Amino acid sequence: MRKLKNSELDRLSVDEFKDTKKTPIIIVLDNIRSLNNIGSVFRTSDAFLIEKIYLCGITATPPNKDIHKTALGSTDTVDWEYIENTMDLVEKLKAENVKICAIEQAENATMLNDFKVEPNTKYALVFGNEVKGVAQNVVNESDVVIEIPQFGTKHSLNISVSCGVVVWDIFSKLKVNS
Repeated sequence: MRKLKNSELDRLSVDEFKDTKKTPIIIVLDNIRSLNNIGSVFRTSDAFLIEKIYLCGITATPPNKDIHKTALGSTDTVDWEYIENTMDLVEKLKAENVKICAIEQAENATMLNDFKVEPNTKYALVFGNEVKGVAQNVVNESDVVIEIPQFGTKHSLNISVSCGVVVWDIFSKLKVNS
């Protein structure tokens, strides 16, 4: 096997990306403190044609050299918006019939592998602070809490890893059902 060159990957241009139909997934970053995590989420969002990223609370916004370092230009492709209060955003999205999914460990959480996507549904995936997780008031207002199954000694994954795992899983389920 031969590794492919970037020129052989047939990637979209920025303009083509902007005009392409997006995956019905919105990502909400609830008080993310690491600029590298934010940049990584942008890059994952570009890879899977995510509709939009909302940056909330203390989450930094582009342009920022540390976000750019991991985003590698995806802040120019993925649509994003800053909303100070995550709960205000959750209420707005619910009013637009977006299904709110907190990615968290909680009582009665649905394991990611058991989560079923619904046809013609847009999902907002809420990822929380690296230490405190998704705010409890946001968890309370979520339509579902999704937990990533883990089997080792640690209690959590890095937020950028969690985002990659969850987005890939839901993206795959949406593509199978479309």
